[in-house]
Amino acid sequence: MMQFYKKRDFGTFISDSFTFFKLYGKNYFKNYILLNGLLLILMVTLFVFGYRELLMPIFGSNMSGESYYFESYFEENIGMFAVMGVITFLLFLIMMIVNYLFPVFYLKRLAEGELKIKTDDILGDFKKNAGKIGKLCLGMIFVVTPLSFIIMGISYAMILIVIGFFLILLIYPVLFNVITFLMYDYFNSKRGFFESLSYSIRSQFSYTNGREKSPFWKYWGSTVVISIILYVITTIFTAIPMIFFMLKITTTAPDANFEQNPFAGSFGVMMFVMYGISMLVSFFLSNMLYVNSGLMYYDSRRDFHQKVELEEIETIGINE
Repeated sequence: MMQFYKKRDFGTFISDSFTFFKLYGKNYFKNYILLNGLLLILMVTLFVFGYRELLMPIFGSNMSGESYYFESYFEENIGMFAVMGVITFLLFLIMMIVNYLFPVFYLKRLAEGELKIKTDDILGDFKKNAGKIGKLCLGMIFVVTPLSFIIMGISYAMILIVIGFFLILLIYPVLFNVITFLMYDYFNSKRGFFESLSYSIRSQFSYTNGREKSPFWKYWGSTVVISIILYVITTIFTAIPMIFFMLKITTTAPDANFEQNPFAGSFGVMMFVMYGISMLVSFFLSNMLYVNSGLMYYDSRRDFHQKVELEEIETIGINE
């Protein structure tokens, strides 16, 4: 059984993230698929068929020199675009809620000592915290997202003076950690949204007891390393369709139909299916980032765990 409330250094965060999935991966992904699997399949299906219907006519029109085809195609199918846009937004919103909060509820139960976690348990957590989830969504949309865009916009603007590149490399992992710490703290403590947001920012730079050195660099470095590992893996999957595409172009005899629209026919379906699979892989792999952030959060909350233990010890004599 893994200990969650303990001090970890940079290397331990990386190794424990892999150890977590070695110990709990089978049960974790079983519950993850049961809760989020249908949503993921619907998203991939929408991507494969929806974007195929969108890109095929546009690509074909560009090859034929029809410069205004996209405008006319959009006007003729505006209803379809509107419906697809609404469905995509709703599916994406629900999927993001499940994708982000599933690790929060799962690790919370493990940290409390549960071992055999069932799908109904996690589903019950979602239902029990429906009100808090609604408040979290509002806070993320109207508070966190605008502030994040402002910070990212300033960083991008400063790319012109080179230092912006280093700011982006520095700020993006911190923003990710702040957002994940916010979610973990909001559902692991009795704090409100703004109190948890305040804690998630402060905890990046110092421990609650104020006696230990800043955890900033180990949190930042852990997120960067895990992100690089996941980026390399997902790049391999996304590169496979492109390799097939290049091989198809270089090995196929000149054909006006293929050159006009290479995404038509079975080859086009295979391309989009492979990209859909790469999307699924990226969603599954992203769980390692969320778990890694959870371990960092519990590292920052060792004071809370010690307080709970002291309260339990004090009640031993009372309950006897």
